[in-house]
Amino acid sequence: MAVAATPCYIRRATPSDSPALSRICLLTASAGQSAASEHTFPDLPGLIYAEPYVHLPSAGGFVLVDPSRDDEVVGYVLGATDTVQFEREMQESWLPQWRLKYPNPYTSHNQNEDREPLPADTRYIHLIHSPHSAAASSVAFSPAHLHINLLPEYQRQGWGKKLIGSLIGWLREKGLDAVWLGMDPKNAEAGKFYTKLGFAPFEGASEGVVGLKFKDWKW
Repeated sequence: MAVAATPCYIRRATPSDSPALSRICLLTASAGQSAASEHTFPDLPGLIYAEPYVHLPSAGGFVLVDPSRDDEVVGYVLGATDTVQFEREMQESWLPQWRLKYPNPYTSHNQNEDREPLPADTRYIHLIHSPHSAAASSVAFSPAHLHINLLPEYQRQGWGKKLIGSLIGWLREKGLDAVWLGMDPKNAEAGKFYTKLGFAPFEGASEGVVGLKFKDWKW
């Protein structure tokens, strides 16, 4: 059920938002739906796709806050101004600590506990040790990329568009004129949302990757 007429507002994301970002990432990680039941270790999706953006120099973002829920963060847009630099920072200063916590392969025996990883956990642990690199075609389109997620009850109210608009304003201040993102091709509703805003496939783009030239932003 959608939240009606909430007095939400958007502000810059900060490192203290990490737990909220991680939670939202988990609750939207399965093609826009909750992936909580797929994980023994619920922090894993956010360690790759959310939390580093408020800790690394080349990244930043904005959060949607609902004062009626004790200033709970209920959505976010996060991005990197320089994807190649962001990937370098991930390797050098973010991922090493999590590689120690989540060795690959991870077993209850080598961690002296009784929780075994589920298949989704194993995939994310592999990513921590062998992260993907952005395709050359994506970086050629723009050095900047983004991720956006909102809790379901805050969707379809215009907040996603406002969040992306906030990030675009920030990227423009950095001298950028475009941004790209990757989405799960199974998430048809997300595809429709991005198309309405002016995002589209570009030359050489992988499946699920779309980009936006800011001159085409449908605000």
